[in-house]
Amino acid sequence: QVQLVESGGGLVQAGGSLKLSCAASGRTFSGRTFSSYAMGWFRQAPGKERESVAAITWSGGTLDYADSVKGRFTISRDNAKNTVYLQMNSQKPEDTAVYYCAAGNTRERIGVDPGKYEYWGQGTQVTVSS
Repeated sequence: QVQLVESGGGLVQAGGSLKLSCAASGRTFSGRTFSSYAMGWFRQAPGKERESVAAITWSGGTLDYADSVKGRFTISRDNAKNTVYLQMNSQKPEDTAVYYCAAGNTRERIGVDPGKYEYWGQGTQVTVSS
């Protein structure tokens, strides 16, 4: 059984920062280690469709971002801790959403295509006040 647990969400004022974490636990993902998986962050605001945010390859060597967060958000990972992070700076009210992390069983670059990710966390709420 695979678990992805997000944390770090909360309420922040516009212009502020939050850092989300996503810890992977449970059985080895289909016999592979966390470090073999691409990881991504996605978000969904009330009444809106899920939106891609950022992605990182297994090694951390390639990063992808949605245009809406480029220059403000940074995705990173620590394979020794089975954890992926999302540093969010200069936040805007439109960043308000439930943020989900996801894992994709590949060492290829899959970017921010949600269809390429097999495992999903339960989400953490981020609210940015104006």
